[in-house]
Amino acid sequence: MNEITGAQAVIRALEEQGVEVIFGHPGGAILPAYDPLLASSIRHVLARHEQGAGHMAEGYAQATGRVGVALTTSGPGGTNLVTALADAYMDSVPIVALTGQVPTAAVGGDAFQEADITGITMPVTKHNEMIVDPERISGAIKEAFHIASTGRPGPVLLDLPKDVLNTTFSYEPADRLALPGYKPTMRGHGRMVREAVREICAAERPVIYAGGGVIKANGHEALRRLAEQANLPVVTTLMARGAFPDSHPQHLGMPGMHGHWTAVTAMQKADLLITLGARFDDRVTGNLEAFAPDARVIHVDVDPAEIGKNREPEVPIVGDCRLVTEQLCDALGSAMESDPSLLPDLSAWWETLDTWRAEHPLRDTQQAEGPLKPQTVIRAIGERLGGESIVVTGVGQHQMWAAQHISYERPRSWINSGGLGTMGFCVPAAIGAKTGCPDRLVVAIDGDGSFQMTLQELATAKTEGIPVVFCVINNGSLGMVRQWQELFYDKRYSSVGLGFGVPDFVKLAEAYQMPGFYCETVEDIDATLDKALAVKDSPVLIDFRVDTDEKVFPMVPAGASNDDILESSEEWYAQTGSTGEAGEPGGAGLPERLREGNVV
Repeated sequence: MNEITGAQAVIRALEEQGVEVIFGHPGGAILPAYDPLLASSIRHVLARHEQGAGHMAEGYAQATGRVGVALTTSGPGGTNLVTALADAYMDSVPIVALTGQVPTAAVGGDAFQEADITGITMPVTKHNEMIVDPERISGAIKEAFHIASTGRPGPVLLDLPKDVLNTTFSYEPADRLALPGYKPTMRGHGRMVREAVREICAAERPVIYAGGGVIKANGHEALRRLAEQANLPVVTTLMARGAFPDSHPQHLGMPGMHGHWTAVTAMQKADLLITLGARFDDRVTGNLEAFAPDARVIHVDVDPAEIGKNREPEVPIVGDCRLVTEQLCDALGSAMESDPSLLPDLSAWWETLDTWRAEHPLRDTQQAEGPLKPQTVIRAIGERLGGESIVVTGVGQHQMWAAQHISYERPRSWINSGGLGTMGFCVPAAIGAKTGCPDRLVVAIDGDGSFQMTLQELATAKTEGIPVVFCVINNGSLGMVRQWQELFYDKRYSSVGLGFGVPDFVKLAEAYQMPGFYCETVEDIDATLDKALAVKDSPVLIDFRVDTDEKVFPMVPAGASNDDILESSEEWYAQTGSTGEAGEPGGAGLPERLREGNVV
C-alpha cells in the first residue's frame, strides 16, 4: 500500500505536473505541506509577502510560458494573494495558487486565520475549489494545471484544509481529467476563416491589431507569416510588445492612451481591423463610440466572452490565436494560388503610414546641462540589452516610457501589469522571471512609488541568489498621478510628493547586502550601467534621479477620441490657451471633448 499524507500527496502531485519551483510563505494551516518539500526536487523561493509570491509566480509564468505556482497559508495568507490573482486574471497569466485552510470541522466557525478564500477569489480566478477529500488531491491538481494553461490562460486556486493535509491514505496518481464541461474551442470555424480572408482581400487600409493573446498562444511566428504574406501593417498592444519585432518595417508601434502616434492613428483611420487576441480595452480604444469609425472588424479570441463585449465584429472567430492565424495564412495562400490578383494594392496606404512615421516620432528633449530625463535613461538601458534580455516594469510613467523607448524583438521579453495596473508588480515579478530564466539578463525598471510597495522582496532576491538588475526611475513623486493633477486639476498637487532620499535607495541596497549605485546626470549613465551590469552574482539596485516635471506623451485624454491624440506638453497647453505656468488653468481650460470625465 502506498500510504502517504495529504500533504505528501500535494507535493507528489506537483512533481507529477513537472513543477520545478514554488513561490511561497509558510504559516500554520499550510505547515503540513512544507515538511515534505524538504525531501522534494521542487525548489521553494521564500517570498517576504504573499502578494510578492503571487507576482513571482506571474513573472515566472510570463517569462517561461509555464504555469507558475504560489503556496501560502490560510486567512491573511490567502487574502494577501488576491491582488496577484486579480492581476493574473486580467492579463490571462497561468498560475496555480495553493492555500492552507483551517480544518474542515472548523470551517465557518470563524476559526483563527480562517477566510472564505474560494468565495473571496471566485470573481478573480478561472476556477477554484476547496479539497475536502484527500483522494481528490491528485485529480484536482492535475485539473488545475490543465485549466490554468489551456484556452484563455488564468489563475486557479486550490484551498487545502489542514486535516485533509494530515490525513493518511492510499495515493493513486490521477490518470485522466474529469472536466466534461471544459472544452475550449481551438480551431476557428472554416466559414468564418474564409470570410475573414475575403475581408482582408477587400480592404484598402487594413491593420493587424495584435494583443497579448498572440503571446499566450505562442502565435508570434504565425502573426509574422500573416503580416508578410499580405503586406499588412501591425500594431502591438502593451501586453503584446515583442509579439512582432519592433525592427520589422511593417510594425507601427504600440497603440493606446500613451501609444505611438502612427499606431493610434492607423487604427483610427483603418477600414479593417484584424484583431488577434486583443479585447478592445478602453486604454486602446479611447472613446469607444468614436473608435475606428470606418473599420470593419475581424475578431479572433479563444474566449468567446470577449467577442462582441466592447465592439461588435463583422467576422467573429472563436479559437486559439496561433491556430486561427495559421488557418488564415493557409486560406489566404490557397486563395492567392487561385487568383494572384486577389490581394489589394496597399501602396497608397503604406505611403501614408510611412509619412506619418517620419512626421510623428516620439518627442523628448535632453539638455546637456538640464535635469536627467527618464526617457534618456530608459533608452540607454534598452541599448544595453541583448536579444535574450527580459524587461519587467511596475505601473506608472516609467512603464509607459519603457514600452515606448525600448525595442522588443521577441515574445516574453516584456513583462508588466496591463489590465489591473498593479503598482508593486515589478520587483517580485522580475524575481520570478529570473528564477524561470536564469540564463537571461532580467532588468527591472520601476518607479519610486511602485518600487516602495514591494521593495521588501529585495531580501528574497538576495537570499535566494537571484541576480536581477533593479533600476528605479526616481522622480520623487507618484508621477502618473502628478501628471493627471497637472493636466486635469489645475496643478493642484494632492498627496503625490514622495520626496528624494526617504529612503536613500543606495543605503537601502547596502542594507540588503547588494551593490547600490546613484545617477543623476547624463554623463554618468554609461558608467553607472557598466558597473551595475558587471555584477553577475548578486542583485543590483540603481537610483536614477530624474526630472519630476517630465510627462508621458503622446497622450489621448481619458474618455476622448483617439483622433484627439496629443504629442507634447506644448500641444496640450496650446489646446488650453495656457502657458503651463503654475496657477494657470490646466484641464479646466480644455475643449469639452478633451476634458477628463469619469473614465480613469
